[in-house]
Amino acid sequence: MSEKQQDTNTVKSGTGSSVLGGVETSNKNLENIGVELLPIHTEGTVHAKRIPGIFRKFKWIVASFWLILFIGPYLRWDGQQAILWDLANRQFHMFGLTILPQDIWILAMILLFFALLLAAATAIAGRLWCGYFCFHTVWTDVFTWLEEKFEGQPNKRQKLDQAPMSFEKIKIKVPKHILWLLIGFATSFSFVAYFTDALDLWARLFAFEWGSVETTVVVVLGLATYFFAGFLREQTCIGFCPYARIQGAMIDTQTVVPTYDQDRGEPRGRMKRPKPGEEAPQLGDCIDCNLCVAVCPTGVDIRRGQQFGCITCGLCIDACDSVMEKIKKPKGLIRYASLQEFTGKKLPAIWKRPRVIVYSSIMAFAAGAILYGLATMAPIDVKALHERSPLFVQMSDGSIQNKWTLKIVNKQSEEMVVRVSIAGGPASLSYVVDENVLVHPGTVRSTTLLVKIPRKDLTETNTPIDIIVEDINKPEIRTVYDSVFIGPQPR
Repeated sequence: MSEKQQDTNTVKSGTGSSVLGGVETSNKNLENIGVELLPIHTEGTVHAKRIPGIFRKFKWIVASFWLILFIGPYLRWDGQQAILWDLANRQFHMFGLTILPQDIWILAMILLFFALLLAAATAIAGRLWCGYFCFHTVWTDVFTWLEEKFEGQPNKRQKLDQAPMSFEKIKIKVPKHILWLLIGFATSFSFVAYFTDALDLWARLFAFEWGSVETTVVVVLGLATYFFAGFLREQTCIGFCPYARIQGAMIDTQTVVPTYDQDRGEPRGRMKRPKPGEEAPQLGDCIDCNLCVAVCPTGVDIRRGQQFGCITCGLCIDACDSVMEKIKKPKGLIRYASLQEFTGKKLPAIWKRPRVIVYSSIMAFAAGAILYGLATMAPIDVKALHERSPLFVQMSDGSIQNKWTLKIVNKQSEEMVVRVSIAGGPASLSYVVDENVLVHPGTVRSTTLLVKIPRKDLTETNTPIDIIVEDINKPEIRTVYDSVFIGPQPR
């Protein structure tokens, strides 16, 4: 019998018997102890069975994190949206902190940190992102959970899909699709709301004042969510996601992934009570119930080893452990383990693995840069551009004048009125600058600074001075820019 024939030769719940794994078995024996015999996935949509377990609970806990994204745009801070990507004004607001293009390197460090975190997690435990944290995985899980509520268990859903179109079929499926579309709309709306004020977006929706860009993004992204999570499902992971293809470069024999213990499980076969005088066959712990395949969201048979479609979600472990518990055998037939573990070699500590060391080092650098940037980020920033041509001008009274163009950045969410002053240099120093410079939130204001020093008081070519810029209303908000006054050679 070919491998393909063996895969299709599966047993459904019943009272008959079949030959699987070379052993004649009775289905009733397994049903008596509460083990359901399931067919493996066939062609078409994968309707995964849901069973409780530790990894299923963890998936729901992680999924709840994504719910925060739906309420994120409605969080307020000082009367404004707490998290806002204001692309039009090139600003990123986060709980009163405004990141402007001058600080974009902080965002780059954040992206670097999470990119390396993804690589490190993959090196340690495979596709953890795909199995638990990927928004497509989460949305597909939610969509199939709703599908189960409306259409029932996998076998009922398969029969309903294959049934001809009828009023009864439409009555069952329409409410499900309406909820799917509502979730798609909520997803796309929340995404757009991170780039514009969410409350204003709602107001303009009911007033039919949306622009073409907003409408297009909401419609396209909403329908994409509905299509990919509701229809493509596992095919998105297998056929579209590039991460599934590059993960092979990130894992090695020390990576811990869901693995089937062949030494313990083979030869697999159904449980059977031997007849009097008949010797019981020597079988492994796997009873070939196919429950590990039935719960897999991508239809993978983990017993064949690591495969392209495995997203390391651990649901097959929950399934197998539940069966082992019912047949009174130790759990762990399918478990998180590395290939090196099955060769008998001891797995080295995580912090001693070269890949993890490299990834962690870069992550530490990125994290340190982020903390430094946030700690040193002031609500006001000043750049003083010294006039280059000419460097100085000799006035009619013999004094020397320098000119600066000051660029004052307001990183606060409210207007700032600043005062510019000079410290250092000789006592005869004088300067001219605009008084009470108004700088709007998240903007840059330019002003001109003229400084004069009598030539007789210049003792060197470059005289250090400090340009002080402070908020009139909040004197604690101030910054000092170190510069030099350039003059001719002293006499």
